[in-house]
Amino acid sequence: PILYSYFRSSCSWRVRIALALKGISYDLVPVNLLKDGGQQFSAEFKAVNPMQQVPALKIDGITLSQSLAIIHYLEDTRPNPRLLPQDLKKRAQVRMIADHIVSGIQPLQNLNILKQMGEKKMEWAQNCIASGFQALEQILQHTAGRYCVGDDVSMADLCLVPQVSNAERFKVDMGPYPTITRINKALLELEAFKVSHPSRQPDTPAELRA
Repeated sequence: PILYSYFRSSCSWRVRIALALKGISYDLVPVNLLKDGGQQFSAEFKAVNPMQQVPALKIDGITLSQSLAIIHYLEDTRPNPRLLPQDLKKRAQVRMIADHIVSGIQPLQNLNILKQMGEKKMEWAQNCIASGFQALEQILQHTAGRYCVGDDVSMADLCLVPQVSNAERFKVDMGPYPTITRINKALLELEAFKVSHPSRQPDTPAELRA
């Protein structure tokens, strides 16, 4: 497999966690979203992913983009360890939390949107994340065990940790979100979350390395 990734991309991080959890080795091709006006806009990368976004994964003779589509494929083809519970109600809760982050929070504070916000980008990102986290904190109070849904790592957790990292980067006050904070702390102790961390990627700038 070949993963096209950017060290700081939360969508890429989700996929790196899934690959690490499932023990899938891969070659990483860095795509720098800031350098040269954004390497994702090159003709070469557009041929890989017409949406000109990371991540993209070449695997089993196909190329997939969109982090959750990639994770679902990995789950379907390499089911151990499971990232979706067998219990259908828990499975629905996992998908709900993942979608809440992937559709309801992350796109509102991604690079493209922030560029358009100009000087207000910090305030905008903080507001988007805070309103999303207020809802997420409430949801997790009903679903969480050690992790987002019960005591097993799921697709929801793969989405949570990168989003908390974004929140910290944008200096969001995490005080009102004790459940999110507790789950994030527990997940960051797991090896798959450590090795996939933005501070430990081949394209991480020296000053940001762990």
